[in-house]
Amino acid sequence: MTTRGNKFVESLRDGRNVWLDGKRVEDITVHPAFAGTLHTLKKLFDMLSEPGVQEKIGFRSPGTGEYVHNAFLVPTAPEHLKQRKEAFKIWADATYGVMSRLSEFGRTLITSWHATSDLFRPFDGQYPEKIRRYYEWARDEDRFIIQAFGNPQIDRSKDAAGVSDEDAHLRIVRETSEGVYIKGAKTVATGAPYAHDLIIAPNYRIEDTHPEYAHALIVPLNAQGLHMICRSSYASTDSDEYPISARFDEMDAVIVFDDVFIPWERVLLHRNPEAVWKFYNSLKSNALTFHQTVVRLVSKLEFIAGLGFAIAEAIGVHRFLNVQEKLGELITQVETIKGLLHASELAPRRDDFGMLTPSPVPLQTARNLGMRFYPRAIEILQQIGAGGYTQTPSTTVENGGDIRPYLEAYYRGANISASDKIKLFKAAWDIVGSPLGSRHELYERFYAGDPSRMYAIQYLASDKTFLERRLERFWKLPVASEEVPQ
Repeated sequence: MTTRGNKFVESLRDGRNVWLDGKRVEDITVHPAFAGTLHTLKKLFDMLSEPGVQEKIGFRSPGTGEYVHNAFLVPTAPEHLKQRKEAFKIWADATYGVMSRLSEFGRTLITSWHATSDLFRPFDGQYPEKIRRYYEWARDEDRFIIQAFGNPQIDRSKDAAGVSDEDAHLRIVRETSEGVYIKGAKTVATGAPYAHDLIIAPNYRIEDTHPEYAHALIVPLNAQGLHMICRSSYASTDSDEYPISARFDEMDAVIVFDDVFIPWERVLLHRNPEAVWKFYNSLKSNALTFHQTVVRLVSKLEFIAGLGFAIAEAIGVHRFLNVQEKLGELITQVETIKGLLHASELAPRRDDFGMLTPSPVPLQTARNLGMRFYPRAIEILQQIGAGGYTQTPSTTVENGGDIRPYLEAYYRGANISASDKIKLFKAAWDIVGSPLGSRHELYERFYAGDPSRMYAIQYLASDKTFLERRLERFWKLPVASEEVPQ
């Protein structure tokens, strides 16, 4: 039987160029570095065919009548935002918030650009029709969409025009009646080996003197001349030892474009620095995508908090005041992000095109806090588990053989069997000490951008008038008129 998940996996046998350990992967669907994650993704896609679940994560496409993911749902009413959040939360909970690029982000970008397409009509009269056709096709064909906006770290003190190698930053090298050819590279494309299409655009303002770098494109990841160069795999085939790495290594890649052809219908904007900068910074699309990232952040912090509670109780330290303080901090993190998420939905904004988006300020606040919350949450897990992580044996109780009696005697917890305690500590170690765990700490620190820059942007973008006027009233308040408490 061909399921949605099976169809997705089969679609990746499309001749793509995936490079791992210096070798081209002939078929990622059978390669051990990708097998665990593909199994996870297959189950997520199958949810769209599962009665009782498909209604929660999808809606019936007007084009096919089949269920499609709610990331493609254009929100025009408050209940649509709730539907989108429920779909995001179900997938995030299914992956414990560990998988950050399940295509909802990329699909949301396409959905928002489609819903607000008239915004860019002045820059390209064909843009609305291009994005509409792609949106409907991607929606009905289950396209897995990701994005890559960064540039290779060659010399970050220089922009594209200042780098000696002009191909280091992606650029259009020639145009024909059928489309454009591009050369260069983009980073970091999380989930690239599993994706169908890649959205690319510069994440900085291009000077008017170099319009060849100003573009917004949708590139099929099996295009001729396109190469995905993967980092080292953090996946494991041992799910007992590394239960998270075995299932949720998304893989990150640098995408190299060696004279890649892009047909005009996939060229949304080009050679227009003003349009592309506005495109990248669209508040409407940012608000919708931020909504998804904050939903995922809640799931991830909930997972970390759950691990912290379980470890503390397993070794009996949950009765100590200093540990209770740390566990309370984990709860505070979760409730803070949940509160900001709720606040963003209480005051949605309707644009001139009828699309409803969450309030962006609470979402940006949550994302900024998340960059500091997550490393702190990991630190708390380290402090609670402490030396217990290095005491965990290299086997499970069930596979202990002759030493099983010793494992059962000396690895048990205060209220938990040795078998369950070892599994718990292995899962926690996979988050705090494994290569995948280290990758996630790095990701949460920087995925939204440089933390200093993102906090500065929030300051610069905030309406500070109310606070300034309040201070003005303070200075104008006559001292004699102040009431002194009795």
